[in-house]
Amino acid sequence: MSIHRRTNKLFEGALVKEALKQSFVKLDPRIQFRNPVMFTVELCTIFMLGVCIWIMNGEASQGSLLYNIIITAILLLTLLFANFAEALAEARGKAQANSLRKTREDTPAKKIFPVGEMYVNEMKVVPSSQLAKGDIFLCEAGDTIPMDGEIIEGIATIDESAITGESAPVIRESGGDKSSVTGGTKVLSDKIKVRVTTEPGESFLDKMIALVEGASRQKTPNEIALTILLAGFTLIFIIVCVTLKPFGDYASTPITIAAFISLFVCLIPTTIGGLLSAIGIAGMDRALRANVITKSGKAVETAGDLDTLLLDKTGTITIGNRKATHFWPEKDIDENVFAEACVLASIADETPEGKSIIELAETKQVKKPFCKMIK
Repeated sequence: MSIHRRTNKLFEGALVKEALKQSFVKLDPRIQFRNPVMFTVELCTIFMLGVCIWIMNGEASQGSLLYNIIITAILLLTLLFANFAEALAEARGKAQANSLRKTREDTPAKKIFPVGEMYVNEMKVVPSSQLAKGDIFLCEAGDTIPMDGEIIEGIATIDESAITGESAPVIRESGGDKSSVTGGTKVLSDKIKVRVTTEPGESFLDKMIALVEGASRQKTPNEIALTILLAGFTLIFIIVCVTLKPFGDYASTPITIAAFISLFVCLIPTTIGGLLSAIGIAGMDRALRANVITKSGKAVETAGDLDTLLLDKTGTITIGNRKATHFWPEKDIDENVFAEACVLASIADETPEGKSIIELAETKQVKKPFCKMIK
């Protein structure tokens, strides 16, 4: 028996195609201006393009046309590479949102249609996107719950790890305060009927999609400091390259514009500036693959500074239910009378507290005939 495991590839065809397209879109100076280093490289590329046109019009002091075209092409490729790295990281984040959206829209739902005022067992499989508030659907073992709702009939064991991260299956049943189910979770056993309780676009999956799509690549404090440092280095190397012109004239050594620009781009931290934005987005994507939604790069940076994280994880060590364990009557009040009053008050209570009170009365053998009647 062979097992096929789906992995997240770094260079998926669809992501690469979208990233290549965005690489050219990001050449817009209004976008590049946010990154001083790459904006400077873009200005150099435009300037070199003008030099090539100048040489084509007869200028001979700037070297051969082929040499200048090669320099221009290398600068353009440097820009496109930096844009591609950032666009690929962004595309991976968008792919996560698209995957959640596909789960929301393509999950089959066994919708139960009403006949008069009664719901019969006639069903029709429809996409989850066609479910509306108030519709009733059936879920059996192995089915993915298509929409948020409330169980109106049955009990089932449900795997909610994809949504909540809880590795242990949970029990959901009709009545009480544990009857709600979430779209995207999986039924492991038994069968339940569920009534949709949310309007289209308001489910838990929709909120997750909105969080992923609304995640903004805000600059972190460290990134802002590094950007200022890189801008300072860029200014210093502009001054260094400009001062080479007087020295070249003094030594009677002509220096071409292509040589100035090539030296300048090699001196400034071009690689760091080009990959700086991609690093932040890649951190957000890495957290997302671990089912952790980060709304900004600052959140990723903050998470990296944490040494210990404490979570209130009720249900892993404890039973996770509120359960009555003992009757504590006031003085001069018979325990049987007190227990009988508690049972009477809990007959219609479908919560874990109400059910456990009746179970406790049976265990304590309080008013046996009365408990048998309740049972």
